[in-house]
Order: sequence, then structure tokens, then C-alpha cells
Amino acid sequence: MRVVVALGGNALLRRGEPMTAEAQRGNVRLAAPLLAEVAQRHQLVLTHGNGPQVGLLALQGAAYADAEPFPLDVLGAQTEGMIGYVLEQELGNLLPAEVPLATVLTMIEVDPADPAFGDPSKFVGPVYDQAQAERLAAEKGWTVKPDGPHWRRVVPSPEPRRIFEIRPIRWLLDKDVVVICAGGGGVPTMFRPGEPRTLTGVEAVIDKDLAGELLAREIDADLFVMATDVDGVYLDWGTPQQRRIERASAGQLRGQGFAAGSMGPKVQAAVRFVERTGRRAAIGSLADIVAIVDGTAGTQVHPDDGSEAGR
Repeated sequence: MRVVVALGGNALLRRGEPMTAEAQRGNVRLAAPLLAEVAQRHQLVLTHGNGPQVGLLALQGAAYADAEPFPLDVLGAQTEGMIGYVLEQELGNLLPAEVPLATVLTMIEVDPADPAFGDPSKFVGPVYDQAQAERLAAEKGWTVKPDGPHWRRVVPSPEPRRIFEIRPIRWLLDKDVVVICAGGGGVPTMFRPGEPRTLTGVEAVIDKDLAGELLAREIDADLFVMATDVDGVYLDWGTPQQRRIERASAGQLRGQGFAAGSMGPKVQAAVRFVERTGRRAAIGSLADIVAIVDGTAGTQVHPDDGSEAGR
């Protein structure tokens, strides 16, 4: 099978860990044997999150007062290279020498007319009190919103429309390369209004799960897996009645309510992939990735077939 695995941020940096290169490499080293096992059985394409890494680079840039910090699209490109490098190296240390790996810097087109630009909603960067947030918004032209008891910067999260590097990605797959691409939702880019052949970066963050779904569909994947830090999708999460959904149809999941900031985008991406391709998607723990690919762990999402969610 051709399998796309989207790694959540926990594969690179666990909650509460120091944001060091050593900590990130250590987590990738733990994940690499599981991913290598998948790669030896199937054709593997990897994508990944980058939220903590972008946040750290933004803070480091803001600490240097003699120059403007780099914009989000540039930070996204930097993290694609950094994370791809570590994944390539750790996987390459385990796979047979003849298995090639490649990281593809991936630009993804967004629509300048996307309504997300009129309602920024994606939290990025550190937390502030209200006075700090409002001062920074005035100084830097940011949009800020409350995030629980704190305030944070928000940026648009537009829909992914097109992967510019999809042809070279396909060419690499034709040569059985393990490809790492579209990290962090890809680098958001658009054509300048009035200049239909001029690309420019965008101060936005594309949802990584929706970008992964587009990637899986565009390369004709047989299976789209989102690996996270829980063992599947739960109904009534956080209550005594919580229960994991082992198998569900896309239609059944679409009718459920899931948290917009965590499981919601994953379920949306899984449903979208299954409905548009008629193929399987899955959500579950990275520790169970081999069993998830085999269809025996996580939450397995299938085309509408009358099965019962939560069973």
C-alpha cells in the first residue's frame, strides 16, 4: 500500500519537554523504528507538525532587536528543512542502505479570497496578558484574541488548494523514495492579485491535517493515518462515559462534535479523505502505528457502510 502518515507534534516534542534539538531528536529516534517497520512493508510518505518549532524560532527572532523577525512562511520553510533532516537521518540509520529518502520543501497555495483572512483564528506564539497583547498588536499590526485566561496572536488558517511540488513528489514515489513533505501544513503561498504568475508567501498557518489529506489524495494514497498522542477518537471525551470509537463510517463521524482545537480537524480530514477517495483513513497513537496501518488499532474510518460509531 501507499501510506501517508501525518505525525503530530508529540512525535517531535512532548508536552513539558525543553525545546532543544536534543529532545526533538530523542523523540524522533523513539519513533523511527516504528516508522521504519511501516516503510519496510509499504510505501511510506511522511508529513508532520511544526507548531512548537515555529513558536521557538519566532521567539528567538523577536529577541533580536536589530532586525524584524522573519514572517511565518519563512519560519515554516525553515522548520520543514530542520525536521525533515532529523527524520531522514534517524530513519536512514535503520532502513536498508538501498532505501532512498528525501525531504521536499513544499509550498501550498491558498486563496486570497478565503474567508479565513477576514477572521484569523489560529493561535501562534506565546501567551500574554491583555495589556501586552494589545500593545504588541498596535506595534506589529497583529490580531490578538483571548485564549482562556491569556491572550495570544491569531493568524488566518486558510484551506489548502494546491501543492506546487506535487509532480516532483510523485516522481520520487515512482522511484520508491521515502518522501517527507508538506510539513506544518506546507508553506502558505498565493499568487499576487493582478500578477497571476508571481508567488508570494502569506502570514498564515494551513491546518496540517487538511494539508496531509490533500497530499494523500493527490498522490493516490491507499491509506491516510494521523498519528497523535491518544489511541483514537473518543466520544464524550473527558467524562466518565468516554469511549473510543474503534470503527466508524465517514458519515457517522461527520455528525459528531469534536474539539475544534484538537481532534476536530483530524476527524474532518479523515472524513474528507474517505468521502473523496472511497479509501480508509485512521487516527491513533504513534506507538500503535504498525497495528493502525494493519487496521487493528486506533479509530478506523471507512466509507459509509452501515457500521456503528462507538462500537
